[in-house]
Amino acid sequence: MESGKQQIIHYFIEEAKEHLETIEKGLLDLRSVMEDPERVNELFRAAHSVKGGAAMLGFGSIQKTAHRLEDSFKVLQEYPINVDQKLVSLFLKSYDTLQELIERLQGPYGLRDEEADKLVQDAEPTFVKMQEYIDHLLAGGESEAVEDTPGVAPQKATTNLPSQVHGILKQMLQLFKGQDTPASRQQLQGLCNQLAQLDAQTTWQGLVKTAQKAIANSDNPYRTLAPLAIKEIKVASEQLPAGQASTIAPSPYLQRLADAHPGQKQILLLVEPQSAAKALTQAFNQQQLSQLVQLLQKAAR
Repeated sequence: MESGKQQIIHYFIEEAKEHLETIEKGLLDLRSVMEDPERVNELFRAAHSVKGGAAMLGFGSIQKTAHRLEDSFKVLQEYPINVDQKLVSLFLKSYDTLQELIERLQGPYGLRDEEADKLVQDAEPTFVKMQEYIDHLLAGGESEAVEDTPGVAPQKATTNLPSQVHGILKQMLQLFKGQDTPASRQQLQGLCNQLAQLDAQTTWQGLVKTAQKAIANSDNPYRTLAPLAIKEIKVASEQLPAGQASTIAPSPYLQRLADAHPGQKQILLLVEPQSAAKALTQAFNQQQLSQLVQLLQKAAR
């Protein structure tokens, strides 16, 4: 019976991650989404589906958090609203809580009640601010700058971004050099959350979230993740102060790692035979290598 329940939870997690991807993409492009009622409906349905699945399985913290997002998306369905950077930032912070709850559920120890309650409690001020700000915009209020919050750099401090990012990237590099464990991956994802809070630009948020998703997939090895994630985040942190936020985007390689489903191993090949051969021998067993050699020989004829 227990194994059957675990299988149901597994299905819920996989489905929830797809809904999370829908929500994240929608929030990162919220201004455009508001111009298309069907895309707004997709956000609402995604949150509603997560809420329903969590309620069925008794995950009250996930149900409550998804419900809060669902209520906010319902407002977007029913009323025209002027989306600004502060609203996007508040939505993304709220989304982060739902994402972390799902990730904890997928972890080796599952979602413990005490940690789930703390995550929900810590997120409550953000949900309150988001609802108040939505009400403010609906009442015709003017857009406001993104607020300074503890641990979050204000917009005027963007010029200090490279040094702030450098400190976090050093911590990430040390973790990448260590053993690949569920705990170290959770720490890396936590550092990505810190990076995301350093600036509210949607392009920066999108890059960091992409790196975070790639790290969350345990099929992506550290030796592949480290050079991509660290280099791309470092370059982006230098582009922001230079007024080049619009040029920031995850590379196709990093995006591919983020989009891969568990069980689909990704390999990064450098355009240099010796390095490519080394990567392939590390990724494949002897039988697979033999098949690969035969395929390459046919292709080279």
